[in-house]
Parts: sequence; C-alpha cells; structure tokens
Amino acid sequence: MSCQLKEIVVAHSPDSDDAFMFYGIAKGLLDTDGLKIKQVHKDIQSLNQEALEGKYEVSAISFAAYPHIADTYKIMTCGASMGDNYGPVLVCREDFNEADLEKTVVAIPGKLTTAYLALNLYKPGLKTQEEEFDQIIKMVADGRYDAGLLIHEGQLTYKDLGLKKLVDLGEWFMKETNLPLPLGGNAIRRDLGDEMIKKLSDVLKRSIQFSLDNRKDALAYAMTFAPDIPEDLADRFVGMYVNELTVDQGKRGEAAIRKLFEMANERGLYPEPVVPEFV
Repeated sequence: MSCQLKEIVVAHSPDSDDAFMFYGIAKGLLDTDGLKIKQVHKDIQSLNQEALEGKYEVSAISFAAYPHIADTYKIMTCGASMGDNYGPVLVCREDFNEADLEKTVVAIPGKLTTAYLALNLYKPGLKTQEEEFDQIIKMVADGRYDAGLLIHEGQLTYKDLGLKKLVDLGEWFMKETNLPLPLGGNAIRRDLGDEMIKKLSDVLKRSIQFSLDNRKDALAYAMTFAPDIPEDLADRFVGMYVNELTVDQGKRGEAAIRKLFEMANERGLYPEPVVPEFV
C-alpha cells in the first residue's frame, strides 16, 4: 500500500465525542487533501477486536489494546481521549462498600478497554465479567452486579439511578502521576508508509480543530448518534474528551501514555514490556 491510495477507512465509535471529531469530514466541509475517507461506526470493544486483525487503515482503539496491535499500528498524536482528573468510574449501590469488592464480581466494559487496565492498576485481582458498556449502569442499579465500571456518559449519570462512586480512576491516576489518564486514541496502520501517515494525520488533526471551531454545528451532528442524550449532557461529555489534548496530545499527553504503560509493565500485565510508538 502506498501514498497513491485514494480511499481510506477510518473506524471510530458512534459515541458523541468520537462523532464530534469527524463532523467536517462527514459533511464534506473539510479539505481532505484528495483522499476519500469512509467512516465505519462500531463500539470500542468491537474496534479493539478488529484492530487485532489490522482491518482498518485508521481505527479508534483503547490504549490498553495497543500492545496487542503494535506490530501493525502506530499511535497517532491527534484524536486521543484523556481524562484530565476524571475518567471511568467504579460505582455501586448505596449498601455496598469498597471493602466488599474482593468478594464480588465487577461488571466491566471489556478486557481490552483502558478502563479495565486502570482498574487492574488500582486494585488488581478482582473478579470481573464483561458486559455491554451501556448496560452496566442498569445492571448495577437492578442488583445483577454489586459494582460496575462505567465509561462514556454513564460517568456523568450514575447518581440519577441512586448509585454511588467507589473511585474515579481518572482522579486516582492524577493523584498517582500528576498526569491525565489516557483512555483511547487513533491507531494508524504502519503499511501505509510515512507519506500517507503524515497526510492522514494532518487531515484528522484539522478535522478535530474544525469541529472545535464550529462547536454548535459539530455537536448537533454528534447528537444524531445519541438522540436520547440531553444536549447539555452531550456538550459536557464532548468538552471532557475533545479538547486541546485531542488536537495534539503534546509532551504531556505522550508522557501520560508512557506512564500508563510503565505502570502496566511494572505489574507484568503484558507478556512483553510495552514501549508506545507515536506518529
């Protein structure tokens, strides 16, 4: 594959923050430097799994999945979602306490998610069960699980269902490292070659900035993927995960990603030490 490739598949989740970033491309408002960009929308757990096969030229991934795909992909410096003193939340009902965690099963949104990796760093060895990310909050509220790990908008709405926070893993990571918790980002296939990788990186970076510069319209587009979410909630969530660190993670974002994997390496959570490679 070379820089002559004209159509590129970019896969990302249909969540409001991911959709927000691609508003200009989706509506044909952004100069894509001669490239035809086809978008594929799938939940992050499916994208993590398909990245193992190298299915898409560019794919959103959980950073926790990167070590499993590092031979095929590099990490792009644009498009990262980082929890700057906030992140996935471990919740429970009011009658449950953190001391009881080791006696129960925690519902998680997938073992390839960074939320699960961060939970392992915070409290290793918990019994867990994978569930659909958007069902976990209800499962805990209904008593099917004593505790659950929430990502996406559930991080903001759990109190509405009478649940309480055991720990915000973004807050915990900040206390431990003084860095934001890197949750997800864009991975780009190595076989595209340096020239195409640079071209795509420039296009996606401009796409994110375009959405931030046209926030109202970009948010309206993003909400078509989540019509049941109130506008103020969607706006708040997008603001948390699409910001200057998303346009370019910079030295602070890169340090956060390196630190995440250093901590995982120290715990032996991957078969081989992980050294992230950026483009």
